Amino acid sequence: MISQWGLISNGQNLAVTPVLGFATGAPASACESMQPQHSGVQPQPDQPPYIIETSNSTFQTGQPLTVIIKGPDYSGVLLEARSGSSTNALGSWGSPPANTKHLRCSGNNQGAITHSNTNMKNHLTVYSWMPPETSNSIYFMATVAKGRNVYWLNVKSATLTRDGVVGTGSAADPKMAAAPVLLLLTLLASTLLQC
Repeated sequence: MISQWGLISNGQNLAVTPVLGFATGAPASACESMQPQHSGVQPQPDQPPYIIETSNSTFQTGQPLTVIIKGPDYSGVLLEARSGSSTNALGSWGSPPANTKHLRCSGNNQGAITHSNTNMKNHLTVYSWMPPETSNSIYFMATVAKGRNVYWLNVKSATLTRDGVVGTGSAADPKMAAAPVLLLLTLLASTLLQC
């Protein structure tokens, strides 16, 4: 967990001692890239062993969503909600669970969640997120660190849509799928009435 060295003095003696890098959370400078600034360490190239699960596939303004990172225990995290290709953190996070804290991102004091120490977190660590009024679709993006030297970038959830947003007119949209059935029933009823 050593990222640099520091000088410590007790008034009489001077000692060189290891300093832990970002053990108390990601710096605000990591908000956009979500890249840990662990000197000399690169992200894992393989598929992350983590997935982000949410309590719902849709969201509504004023209704919090529960977010969980599933996979092996982890010590570090940077978690944001985003939309499209924007790197802005959206919405706001509720009270951070144990061993985590808010991180000011995109001008929002509660725009992201990061670790507050290197204590392990796991699938029992539950995050609460409040949607913004402006976005119609969002996804959650995380950097998850198993330790200082082992981390994964771009751990991403499925895309969530605002509840009640009119779809593209595809049959997958339940409101649009019902329209042909109603038209058929109307035609059938008018035919029967003419007989």
